[in-house]
Amino acid sequence: MFKIIVKIAEKKIKEAEEKGLFKDLPGKYKPLKLEDYSHVPEDLRLAYKILKNAGCLPPELELKKEIRRMEDLLEGMEDEKEMYKLIKEINFRIMKLNMMGRKSPFLEESQIYYKKVLEKIKERRDRRKR
Repeated sequence: MFKIIVKIAEKKIKEAEEKGLFKDLPGKYKPLKLEDYSHVPEDLRLAYKILKNAGCLPPELELKKEIRRMEDLLEGMEDEKEMYKLIKEINFRIMKLNMMGRKSPFLEESQIYYKKVLEKIKERRDRRKR
């Protein structure tokens, strides 16, 4: 069955070539730009390729993007209660991200801690005032 499909495909390609359909293809005589999907599990590569072609990010990258956006919001916040809520939401998304991946625990995102965040934000604000 497979051999028949290969023969049919080869025949169609040969016919298209004889008709000159391959003459003016974009990128002619230029090297192919091959994408490296070696970091993506084999069973997800096709899905990731389809998402990329559609202009979408894989769920893990979308989640990382949200986390970074929320961390940026955190820097501009003044209200400590709101900061605490946002840190809890960030940590929840980090936990979710870490559960999604099939990677070593050493490569996981680390959660952020409330007191450390407050110290960093206060340091940055003090530097800006100077």
